[in-house]
Amino acid sequence: MNPQLPKVLKTIGFDKYYVKGEGQYLWDQDGVRYLDMLSGYGVFNFGRYHPVMVQTMREMLDLKDANMVQMDCPHLSGELAKNLANRAPKPSRVYFTSTGAETVETALKFAKAHTKRNRFLFLDHGFHGLTVGALSVMGNDEFREGFGDLLPSCNKIPFNDLEALETELKKKDVAGFIYESIQGKGIFIPDAGFLKSAEALCAKYGTLTIADEVQTGMGRCGKFFAFEYDNLAPDIILLSKALSGGLVPTGAVIATDEIFSSVFSRMDRCVVHSSTFGKNSLSAAMGLSALWVLDNENMLERATKVGAALIEGLGAMIPDFEMMDEVRGRGCMIGVQFKSPSSFKFKVAWNLIHGLNKGLFPQLVTIPLIRDFKILSQTSGHNQDIIKFLPPIVMTDEDVQYFLSSFRKTMELLHTVPGGIWDLGKTLAKSAISNSRS
Repeated sequence: MNPQLPKVLKTIGFDKYYVKGEGQYLWDQDGVRYLDMLSGYGVFNFGRYHPVMVQTMREMLDLKDANMVQMDCPHLSGELAKNLANRAPKPSRVYFTSTGAETVETALKFAKAHTKRNRFLFLDHGFHGLTVGALSVMGNDEFREGFGDLLPSCNKIPFNDLEALETELKKKDVAGFIYESIQGKGIFIPDAGFLKSAEALCAKYGTLTIADEVQTGMGRCGKFFAFEYDNLAPDIILLSKALSGGLVPTGAVIATDEIFSSVFSRMDRCVVHSSTFGKNSLSAAMGLSALWVLDNENMLERATKVGAALIEGLGAMIPDFEMMDEVRGRGCMIGVQFKSPSSFKFKVAWNLIHGLNKGLFPQLVTIPLIRDFKILSQTSGHNQDIIKFLPPIVMTDEDVQYFLSSFRKTMELLHTVPGGIWDLGKTLAKSAISNSRS
């Protein structure tokens, strides 16, 4: 496995051996319980091992159905496809995959087949996966480094810049414009009206819109699709992560009937694009089970309520801590951005940490959260002073209050200079520099 991962985890104090997960909690080998504000990068929207989905999986295993015959049209996959297509804003069909990155790769192929064009546009800071096609529409350059030439003619558009977008669209050679309704790297929310205007421009110039809902979908942001906040109607919609409740790798590409007709245009092109594990009955059953939980346990309302409490509680701390800049998000997808402080003693410490390593400041928040309060969280992206929370929708009121209390105490530690937390920062920075040279 990745030889650098253990070094990183040990350096930031995340080298825990977890032995159990249930709902919004994890337990390590010593029986210590952790509040999981990471959700497996957004996989466990409904918590780990939701009882309805566990029961579904057990029944499927006991059933011993004829799974992955391949030369068949599996019933459960058809039922899941119908359910998902009914939630799309346009008459659609569904193609099943195994991962989020595979959904992106599929969408790129489908867009090229339908439009007979080769170019793609994407937004700065956009994240769509790490396979070659997905990397080609990656808005974070640090992930591209070292992998040579990618797909040609994929162009980055500045965030919220309609003029730059139209300049490229006018060339009428763009197959698709791919976007996240809320960007995962930074929790950046497009300006009101930007995506709606972008959709209209794409339609004007014959370019397909591709909504990457791999992380924002399945109710995480308080609506089934986060693009519903902007009343959008994408040509292609991508789902994965929480689609199966986190228990089976799966993904779905929801595209219009016309796009499917362009790809599978004749009988001899029936299998021109396929995925071995895509139409498997176990993942289909888990997807149907996840949708049942979402609809019958009021997950959209719960995501809105939990998210509002977290965002309001975090936002209320901003006047008390000068390094807190902004809290943003929708539902259970939340980012906290930090800024350079105004007072001299804090500014000296801030500049010292950033001078040693630009990407380490957020670890001064995530490390005490896990070390002192047993809360698992993450930094939002490379060289960003942002931390990110993807809490399970099933968090209780007690969980919310515990998190907010713990975060406040962490901010109090952060705003104590000199203090152990800043010494930790210097140690981390020196360790990072040493590792980069070795």
